[in-house]
Amino acid sequence: MIDGVQAEYTRIPHADNSLYKYPDTIDDDVAVMLSDILPTGHEIGVQYGNVKPGDAIAIVGAGPVGMSVLLTSQFYSPSTIIMVDMDENRLELAKTLGATHTVNSAVENAEEAIKKIAGEEGVDVAIEAVGIPPTWDICQKIVKPGGHLANVGVHGVKVDFEIQKLWIKNLTITTGLVNTNTTPMLLKATATNKLPLKSLITHHYKLDQIEEAYQVFLNGAKEKAMKIIIEVN
Repeated sequence: MIDGVQAEYTRIPHADNSLYKYPDTIDDDVAVMLSDILPTGHEIGVQYGNVKPGDAIAIVGAGPVGMSVLLTSQFYSPSTIIMVDMDENRLELAKTLGATHTVNSAVENAEEAIKKIAGEEGVDVAIEAVGIPPTWDICQKIVKPGGHLANVGVHGVKVDFEIQKLWIKNLTITTGLVNTNTTPMLLKATATNKLPLKSLITHHYKLDQIEEAYQVFLNGAKEKAMKIIIEVN
């Protein structure tokens, strides 16, 4: 709960408990992914969702965190990975990063499309990676009995929790904030260059261009923006 660190220098409280040294084999731009989005997707999406070999999973939201879920879910060998979004450019990128299927919820009924792929019962794991009511609604409609619904997105308004339909399903529903306990493992995986994290970086800006960078990010679909790097020198 402190001001951000988009500055040339910053003081990190309790740094001994929160900093990791990364090897020279990891590109500086790629290391930015390790600071937040990659452990968030892995821990709150994949681990809390209990993704297992052979599972059918759906990731609702193809932003940077959703893409991090997509990449790290493949550590656990799910058989089907469905990426859902309204941005066709992001869905095309998801295909190159390992999604077995994509669903454009702007042009088709996401629930029907997902159940056509995974079966009428739905998916083993539904991962909400946006933080808005429509994506939450999709997730609670597509998860099968005994499945997991992992909420990763940060919600700013209330959602409808359809307990009248879900109470009998024996679901596990999880929420949480990244604790970065898997960062050492992700560092090792990233150092092998087997995670195509550079594919997530679409724009670079200097620090004095940060207002322009935010405008590009706010118009991500129009600007084809995914992850923006701010250079301080």
